[in-house]
Amino acid sequence: MKLVCSRDALAEALAIAGSVVVNRTPAPVLLCLKLEAKDGLLFISATDTEIGLLLGVAEVDVREEGIALIPADKLNQIVRASNDDSLSIEVTKNIATITGRDSKFKVFGFDPAEFPGVPTFDMDDVEFETNGKTFRRLIGRTVFATAVENSRYAINGVLIERIGRNLRLVATDGRRLAVARGECTTTSEEDLTSIVPTKALNVLNRLMNDPDEPVRIRRDRNQILFQVGSGPGAPVLSSNLVEGSFPPFEDVIPKDQDKKVQFKTIDLASAVRRAALLTNEESKGVRLAFADGMLTLSSRAPEMGEAEIKVEIEEYNGDPIEIGFNPNYLTEGLKHADSETILIELKAPNKPGVIKVGSDFTYVVMPVNLG
Repeated sequence: MKLVCSRDALAEALAIAGSVVVNRTPAPVLLCLKLEAKDGLLFISATDTEIGLLLGVAEVDVREEGIALIPADKLNQIVRASNDDSLSIEVTKNIATITGRDSKFKVFGFDPAEFPGVPTFDMDDVEFETNGKTFRRLIGRTVFATAVENSRYAINGVLIERIGRNLRLVATDGRRLAVARGECTTTSEEDLTSIVPTKALNVLNRLMNDPDEPVRIRRDRNQILFQVGSGPGAPVLSSNLVEGSFPPFEDVIPKDQDKKVQFKTIDLASAVRRAALLTNEESKGVRLAFADGMLTLSSRAPEMGEAEIKVEIEEYNGDPIEIGFNPNYLTEGLKHADSETILIELKAPNKPGVIKVGSDFTYVVMPVNLG
């Protein structure tokens, strides 16, 4: 294999592909990226056996087609450290020579035949299609609320539901719940329900740079595949689905909230961040006192001090109420709401609070007991 490639384009592709590669494994080939030069493109493949990624780099001059399997971390480091506009890569007998204007590296690789390989996308079985802007927003509004290493594997991922043209993504960690809604196009008569690992959706988010690019989704038994964009070099991400049943989340969303107030998202987020400055692990909570015309946020931490922040309310419907929340949960919800204004709905100090953006985003947060 012999080629000359744009350093910037290669660095960007390697960074995304490298995010799939595992940090530690007894199988050295899983620490590698497969590079294949053919048809005027450089194809890069990565897998951790559960998630696979195949993407093409177009800014390349292929002088000799071929395949190589190169350790991801060293290749990444060499390309990132380069000051050159372009780099040449030549592979002979599993040894990759990477040459710049004033540098030359030899990296020992492996036999490409040992690489497990990653699936390609079959355009004949597309379940539904949307665009980068819509899907990125849906993922952004949910993936942050997934559980981390929870024994209930089903909540370690995001539920993707498609019913007709209606698309819904749901995530929870047991203490909060995020639901995002959007639309898609489909010719499939069957509805789709899948739980996709958080890691896969984080990688997919990095691939969707163009808001107008099509994103196509198909399912193949226990796998789901995403193609971003069109053409022979369009990235394809594949992932095993999370096993198990997603919890009955609709039962968690309150239907009888009688206290409602609208805020500018930036104002409320600023107030929560400032009130959180005087909290610690022992007192990880901010008190929100809602009354006619004013929201008062307060916090206190032993041996640290107290904080009080006031936010004016133009219109508040309901009786005065005081309720405590984990400020990190509020901050993340407001950050990912992706809207200038949000609606907060409450019922009682011991009942969940709800942040809403129209019917497109619903974020349910359990209260904390502040004593």
